[in-house]
Amino acid sequence: MQFGLIEMWQQMGAVAKTVAFILILLSVIAIYLFIERQMTFSRAKAKSKQAAAALADLLKAGKINEALTLANKKDYKSSHLARVTAAGIHEYLAAKESGLSQDEQVASAARGCDRAASLFTQDLKRGFSVLATIATSSPFIGLFGTIFGIITAFRGMQLTGSGGIGAVAGGISEALITTAFGILVAIIALWCYNLLNSRIEVYQAEMSNTSSEIVDFFMRKK
Repeated sequence: MQFGLIEMWQQMGAVAKTVAFILILLSVIAIYLFIERQMTFSRAKAKSKQAAAALADLLKAGKINEALTLANKKDYKSSHLARVTAAGIHEYLAAKESGLSQDEQVASAARGCDRAASLFTQDLKRGFSVLATIATSSPFIGLFGTIFGIITAFRGMQLTGSGGIGAVAGGISEALITTAFGILVAIIALWCYNLLNSRIEVYQAEMSNTSSEIVDFFMRKK
């Protein structure tokens, strides 16, 4: 009996093949989400680099309205720093128009920055729940195939009336393949999740730093 991948696939039962197909599909989804999120993160980084210097120059010059206009441009919609800056300036100007005190204006700007950072973080985490679900459920899906592989092995023993390797090899191979595949898919999904999550922590730190700078800027205007 041959034990190459092709031979083992041909000998696998319908249940084991279905489990393998589901795991392949989940691995494709995990890799797609990883690539899509990486592209989103790269776009946010590139746009933020473009906007940061210009926004800093406008704020230093006291051109608050111009800075708000720049931060709200469609080109910078994917920039996390531009969105936080725009939210802070918008809330500051709104509080100023409402006749609030300077301290209340600064507090409003801080809350606006925090809300924008929170919303942008949620945008960055889109698809994370899917990755987490794949990472936690894949081993159990593989285990489902493992159980049927063992059942197939015992059925082979029953049909042949023997416990030799030839009678159980097919079922055992199904069990091992689905188990290993389930663990592999879980590792891929978990690796993607952790790597993306570590990048989000960097963006959160950048948004927090930008929020602090916006608040400091308005405080110095007292």
